[in-house]
Amino acid sequence: MPELPEVETTVRGLARYLEGQTIARIRLNRANLRRPFPPELVQVMTGARITTLGRRAKYGLIHTDRGQTLVFHLGMSGRWRIEPDAADKHDHLVLETGAGHVLALNDARRFGSVDLVETAKLDSWPAFAALGPEPLGPDLTPALLARAFAKRSAPVKTLLLDQRIVCGLGNIYVCEALHRAHISPQRAAGAVKRRELALLVPAIKDVLSESIAAGGSTIRDYAQPNGELGYFAASWQVYGREGQACGCGGVVSRITQGGRSSFFCPACQK
Repeated sequence: MPELPEVETTVRGLARYLEGQTIARIRLNRANLRRPFPPELVQVMTGARITTLGRRAKYGLIHTDRGQTLVFHLGMSGRWRIEPDAADKHDHLVLETGAGHVLALNDARRFGSVDLVETAKLDSWPAFAALGPEPLGPDLTPALLARAFAKRSAPVKTLLLDQRIVCGLGNIYVCEALHRAHISPQRAAGAVKRRELALLVPAIKDVLSESIAAGGSTIRDYAQPNGELGYFAASWQVYGREGQACGCGGVVSRITQGGRSSFFCPACQK
């Protein structure tokens, strides 16, 4: 599933073609993805001017001058194709701007979603209402994590993946951030010291920022809107590297936590 850096990369790529543009035409090639397209989508978006684009957690946001925001989630295999050479059977939503740009939301597995939400009510929209702060924003601090982790016996990795504590963090980047901060994913969250949290917060921000700069981490079907593949996977220190050497001289291990693989180095992550 595309994670926060992949969604951020997608939004930035779309902004070059959509920001300030009017939607001349919108075509739906099927009735649904994971759930039905909003019935008013074509009527609302046709003729609308796109004011800005943004991201909340792993959702992309396309704001319009009609007080409505198109909210998209890429699911497992979704991606936007810009100026595609030819139509594809998995291009389920196609936008054409007044400037003649064509953008297609392509989703082979159809686990993604498209919603239309009043812009003024985005924060209270059910999918957003309970979300924690953005990991790249100023609200993610060691003090915030200390409060969220206090007296919690659950593993630190499990709580970092809890979208109510910090939104948008996924498995890959939590594994990598914990490695940078030298914290074992198995540690009880309440046992992580303040000085360790002071290392963890910048590690989270750095690993996400570096991945965004690299265009994300390509897994299975993910590609940037321009078709290029993200190359941050080449910088992974532990994720997917079970049995390989860690930079400290230890060996990367893999365990399962909450049904997901956790990669870490027992030698330098305590």
